[in-house]
Amino acid sequence: MSKISAIEKARARSAWLFVLPMLVVLALVAAWPLARTIWFSLTNATLVDPTTYDFIGFDNFLAYDEGRWYGILTDPQWLNALGNTLIFAVASVSLELVLGVIIALIVNAALPGRGLMRAAMLVPWAIPTVVSAKIWQWMLNDQFGVVNAMLEGAGLIDGPVAWLGGSSLAMVSIVMVDVWKTTPFVALLVLAALQTLPKEIYEAARVDGIHPVKVFFRVTLPLIKPALVVAVIFRLLDAMRMFDLVYVMTGSSEETMTLSVFARQALVSFQDVGYGSAASTGLFAIIALLTVIYIMTLRPLGRDSGA
Repeated sequence: MSKISAIEKARARSAWLFVLPMLVVLALVAAWPLARTIWFSLTNATLVDPTTYDFIGFDNFLAYDEGRWYGILTDPQWLNALGNTLIFAVASVSLELVLGVIIALIVNAALPGRGLMRAAMLVPWAIPTVVSAKIWQWMLNDQFGVVNAMLEGAGLIDGPVAWLGGSSLAMVSIVMVDVWKTTPFVALLVLAALQTLPKEIYEAARVDGIHPVKVFFRVTLPLIKPALVVAVIFRLLDAMRMFDLVYVMTGSSEETMTLSVFARQALVSFQDVGYGSAASTGLFAIIALLTVIYIMTLRPLGRDSGA
């Protein structure tokens, strides 16, 4: 037992030696900026005079003065951005999960040309987000966009539709563009999980005459559950901090403003470093909470799989 313990300790020391350079880099490029952001969130710093500011505690988050509450936790615009972010994240990740599984099942099947299909499905994901957002902004333009032209030509609409004109269609459009771009990421993870499944299970199910739909829900879905959890959590964390797609397509419109866009507006447009840093810190706290949930979710999956 002591020999095994010594071997495990040696492996742990070797692992830490390999990880140490990455931890140093993370401390330089992530931990220090994060610490500065948290510090500025506790001050009234502005870009007008960045060298002169006072420590005000948690007043940027929540405070009471002269008979009223103020701070980001009571700011209607921040709460609206929080609601938009949650709607965007839940809607886009849900659609990406369903479509990603369907695409992965199709590409995993023994179909002619599936190699070309696998390469083609990665094209949207390979395009930079800013480029994708700009392309779709032009395509969804209400005056000369190709989407309106195609729908009018097919007789589905009577006139131009302002997809990004500030109505509820703007959020729907952004969700659809995000689904178009990031579904290949989910499909790739699911495809990798599908290719590790033992074929003997499906051969036995075919011999027993079990319906393919029942095989999917009783066999395939439970076996690829760890990959689905990883895909959902990674995409959810990414969607919660969405900035570039929303900002390029609709700017700082309140109908689609996310938490990242709100923080950018406070920091850059209003030059309020303290308030903008508080908004960024609030977003970080939400993402940190989701990360904790992610770790707690993966632990029982690891135990079930014998990891």
